Formats: sequence, structure tokens, C-alpha cells
Amino acid sequence: MSPRSRSALSVVLIALASLLAPCATLAGWAMHGPADTGRYVAAVAPLADDPAVRDAAADTLGAGFAGFVDEATAGPVNGAVRLFVRDAARSFTRTEAFHEGWDAANRTVHAAVLRALRDDGAAGHAVTVDLAPVTERVRDRLAEDHVPFARRIPVRHTAVTVLPAHEADRLRKGYQVLDVAAFWLPLAAVVFAVTGIAVAACRRRAVTAAGIGTALGGALLALAVLVGRRLTVAELPGPVDGPAAGAVYDALTETLRTASWLLVALGLTVALASWVTGRYGRPARRRPPARPTPEPTGPTPPRPTGTRL
Repeated sequence: MSPRSRSALSVVLIALASLLAPCATLAGWAMHGPADTGRYVAAVAPLADDPAVRDAAADTLGAGFAGFVDEATAGPVNGAVRLFVRDAARSFTRTEAFHEGWDAANRTVHAAVLRALRDDGAAGHAVTVDLAPVTERVRDRLAEDHVPFARRIPVRHTAVTVLPAHEADRLRKGYQVLDVAAFWLPLAAVVFAVTGIAVAACRRRAVTAAGIGTALGGALLALAVLVGRRLTVAELPGPVDGPAAGAVYDALTETLRTASWLLVALGLTVALASWVTGRYGRPARRRPPARPTPEPTGPTPPRPTGTRL
């Protein structure tokens, strides 16, 4: 293979490796980050102290309790009662019972979604959860804290729809694709990069190109995370929109953002190290020793003699 053909093949392989690097990082993060219940709960646990999330949770809890009062009194409650319920809900979000309920609810919902995504037999069925155990746990904690009327909080076993059937089916297909991609994409990226460097006519330049490509891929991934945040927050309706949705998105993508900047740092480090070693790491070329001037082989001409006066 000619040097030109080797260089062209190396460019193609390194370009493919640079494109696969951010995709492999994204797939690995999706399978080992949000797809793990323990990591998911640990990521969203600090959000219980976020003001935007607490306000959204308080509005949801207040609306639910007001609806329960409407059913109990067979009529709508007045404004004063609704104001009292809202203030009570906001006070509740600052208690330890809310933190425990937040973690328990996230764990229950996430486990139910994962079971549905991993079960092919769940196709065509909505993802539902029963939050009665969470309500009971919160009620018991409030009773331990001697909150008035805590024991009277009703615990209803009601199936709450988390994902409709069509969305669950769509996510199930995406989950299966990610499951395969999380293994093969990193392997393919490494193979392409190593092969591209091996077949290159100038391996040092190939290493530099691979480093720059990796850095560009990491920057592209960081930009995609930023754009994804804008789109996600804009498309989420209901009580989780606005700052609360942004806080949840930031908590879940924190590891992905860190990984993208690590790709940038790794790529720039490799490219800089390759350039420096190529620029200053070459040994100085020694000049060949000067050849001695050959002496004439013929008879030496007589030297002129000076005449003294």
C-alpha cells in the first residue's frame, strides 16, 4: 500500500473514532447512570433541598390535598383554606419526612420504569406504580414528629400512570439499542483509533489528529447536553416545568458533562504531548566528521629560496 493510500485510510479511521467517542460516552452514561436505580436516587436526592423543586412539589401536594378536601366536604373549599393548605405543603417540604418521601417515591417510580423497559412482555401496557407505601411511610414519619392529624392522612392504593403505553414502547426500543451500543461503540472507537494510527504513514501526526478529534468530540457532546437542556425544559409541561425541570436535568447530566470535558482534556493532552515530543524530542543530528584532505602523491615542487643581500 502506497503512503498516500495509508494516509487516506488513517484519516477515515481516525475520523470515525472521533465521531464514535462522544456517542460511546453518551451510551455508557445512559446505561450506567440514569438506568441504575441507586445512582439515579443518589443523583436526585439533593434536589429535595432545591427551592424550585420544593415549590413544585408543594404545589402538587397542595393541589392533591385540596382535591381530597373537596371530596370529603362534597364541595369546593374556599380561598382561605386553599391558602392554608399551600402554606402547610410548603412547610412540609422543609421537613425530614419530605426528604424520605422524595427518595422513596423516586426509587419506586424508577424501579417500575426499569422493569417495564427490560420486560418485552410489557409491550402495549402503561407503566403504573402504587404510591401507597410511600404515603404510608410519610404518614408514619409525620406521626413520629407529633404532627397534628397525621394519623388521619388517607393511604389509598391507586395505580398512578407514570408512562403511557406508546411512550413506554418507544423508550423500550431505545433502551435495547443503548444496551447494545454501550458495549460495542467504545470498543469500535478504540479499534478504529488504534488501527488508524497503526496504518498511518506518519504515526506521530496520526496520534495528534486522534487527540484533536477526541477533544472536538467531547466539545460536541458538551454542546449537545446544553442544547438538550433547553429542549427538555421547554417541552416538559405541568408542575415540573421551568427551574424545577432544569434542576432535575442538571442533576442527571452532571456525570455526562464531566465526561465530556474529560474527553476534551484527554484529547488536548494527547495532541499536545505528541506535538511536543515530535518538536523537541528528536535527537540532534550530528554532522559527519570532515574528511582529511588527501596529500598529493606526485613529487613535491622545490620551494623558492630567497637571496640575501
